[in-house]
Amino acid sequence: MTTVVIQETTKLSGSLEAPPSKSYTHRSVIAASLATGKSRILNPLISEDTAATMEACSSLGAKITHKDRLLTIVGAGELRAPANPIDCRESASTIRFLTPIAALAEGTTVLTGSPGLKRRPIEPLMRALQQLGVKCTSSNGFPPVSVVGGGITGGCTSLVGNVTSQFISGLLFACPHADEDTTIELTTPLESKPYVELTRKIIEKHGINIEASKDFRSFEISSGQRYVAQEHFVPGDFSSSAFLLAAAAITHSKIAVSNLHQPMPDDEIINILQKMRGRLRVRRGVIEVDGGDLTAIDIDARDIPDLVMPCAVMACFSEGETRIYNAQRLRLKESNRLEALSTELKKMGAEILETRDGLRINGPCTLHGATVNPHNDHRIAMACAIAGLMAEGRTMILNAECVNKSYPTFFKDLMKLGANIRVR
Repeated sequence: MTTVVIQETTKLSGSLEAPPSKSYTHRSVIAASLATGKSRILNPLISEDTAATMEACSSLGAKITHKDRLLTIVGAGELRAPANPIDCRESASTIRFLTPIAALAEGTTVLTGSPGLKRRPIEPLMRALQQLGVKCTSSNGFPPVSVVGGGITGGCTSLVGNVTSQFISGLLFACPHADEDTTIELTTPLESKPYVELTRKIIEKHGINIEASKDFRSFEISSGQRYVAQEHFVPGDFSSSAFLLAAAAITHSKIAVSNLHQPMPDDEIINILQKMRGRLRVRRGVIEVDGGDLTAIDIDARDIPDLVMPCAVMACFSEGETRIYNAQRLRLKESNRLEALSTELKKMGAEILETRDGLRINGPCTLHGATVNPHNDHRIAMACAIAGLMAEGRTMILNAECVNKSYPTFFKDLMKLGANIRVR
């Protein structure tokens, strides 16, 4: 296990290119794997999660090669069930996207993963697939799952929109290959809508048409559509870059992060920083933060659950009470993020209260160093690391390698900006 030691850092400076988008990489790899012909993906994120998706697509028949900053993918054509279970590791995106696609493969596909993944719910997706004629089972509503392939009948299905948008994205990937037209109806309002919009955008780039209602509560998918090969350049990841922008804001530092193009999921971090009165400038895909005395605000996390962690840290250094709400889905992530974040920031001296659906934080807080358990959660580790930049004394992040899930170069990038960090 890797331990990272962080000492109080008064100033950061410099510029970085944003890490490539994990969400975009997952989706472009899957769409390319379903396409006829050769696709190219430039600037992909290579992390534990995206590696799981690439391995899963390869096991279903796609041919994927990686050289430098380029993925070349030859689509699978006729999908085939692998002889061995697909190991999705810790990646909920992988298992939720690939489970519907496995229904298109001849044979029976088993998808499994790490102990942490086996605690992530998948029952709503299984029920939706069963309504579309797919034979599939899970372990009491959790992975591993078994999918009998041979095709998706199509028709009408319904599922909730407030557990995870990944269920909807998985169906959008697979249902263009259904035998009949498919209608997907959401029984509750969709949360994390920008992620479904990204799925739809990438699918449409590959020649697939998805009709969606204005409120994204209903989707119409015509049968008989085929994916075509395409080229992608993966833009920067706002949810990962938010930790860098937050670090600059709380340390009153000036940094610039490039390749952050809108619209993308979690670009709301720009508006949040502006509302908190952070000083920033946005121009041609570059976000420049120049510190600022932060002010507490209310944050609705319905569509931005991944921003709760960096926002909670900024709240610790903001004047007044910050209220984060509509974040109850964070209890179903890699960890119970509301509980984990509250527990670890309290160790550091934060005045933070966990509520039913979010957090209340009274700032500014005087933080001190502590030994942090990130609960094997990459976003908890990154949040506590940037908090450590302004904590008196030494902060130790245990199991720090968990950041490899989404942002393998996170600690190196902080050190490039001048953070006082040692890896041991």
